[in-house]
Amino acid sequence: MSSSNLTILSVISNFVIVVLKFIVGFLTGSVAVISEAVHSSMDLFASVITFFSVRISNKPADADHPYGHGKAENIAGTIETLLIFVAGIWIIVESMNKFFNPHEIRFPALGIAVMLFGAAVNIIVSRVIKKAADKENSVAMKSNALHLYTDVFTSLGIAFSLFLVYLTGWLWLDPVIAILTAFYIMYEAWKLLKESFPPLMDKRLSPSEEAEIKRIILTHKANFIEFHDFRSRRAGAEEYIDFHLVVANDLTIEKAHSLCDDIEKEIYDFYSKAQVLIHLEPEEERILTRES
Repeated sequence: MSSSNLTILSVISNFVIVVLKFIVGFLTGSVAVISEAVHSSMDLFASVITFFSVRISNKPADADHPYGHGKAENIAGTIETLLIFVAGIWIIVESMNKFFNPHEIRFPALGIAVMLFGAAVNIIVSRVIKKAADKENSVAMKSNALHLYTDVFTSLGIAFSLFLVYLTGWLWLDPVIAILTAFYIMYEAWKLLKESFPPLMDKRLSPSEEAEIKRIILTHKANFIEFHDFRSRRAGAEEYIDFHLVVANDLTIEKAHSLCDDIEKEIYDFYSKAQVLIHLEPEEERILTRES
């Protein structure tokens, strides 16, 4: 399935689950179920954002956006994580109110059934989207898969808490589990924020990624003198790499161009969507620069 079709699948599955959770949440009176419905509604909104961000980021470069539209995914991922933080705070506030003002939970079996159904659907959809996200190196799809995956654990946790409330009659378990759920999803959101936001500030690739790219360049060391001013950044699913390559004065334009092509091809094998820019410098220019 294409990335667009996968995001549509995510939107549809989330919509069904959100509706069911809200209905059952109000029927049972469980703040944990309602909090999970809020969490799932954030997933639904995130899926919608992912759908549009993936479509935008896949657009080719144009006159107004010569570097493409890749950062649309990073913007979407950042918005999604901020939404999760808002949902987490709301859940904590509501749960504290329920903790100090507990009331009986009705139809716990219905709540358990819906939580298990939601977990089963989301574990399937999240795995499909995660596989596609890794293949496409899509930040927005990764964040969407993470939303669905965390929903699996929170749904199972709430199903278990409802079961315990049913067995023990301890009503305080419901808001406590809801609060723990909120902290968990906020922790996951924080990890995702650290991945989606830095590219908006043109943060360089990780040290290990840069080391691998430099290793590729150095495999051609016999054909150039040195390279310097190495820079890298990421935008959505694309990597941008540029550096200066110093070659011998007598190297022909054809051979220098062929050398750059060989280096670029090997980097593309490592990053299929990379944008590589190599600035050629003759050895004489390097000597003059150092003397000045």
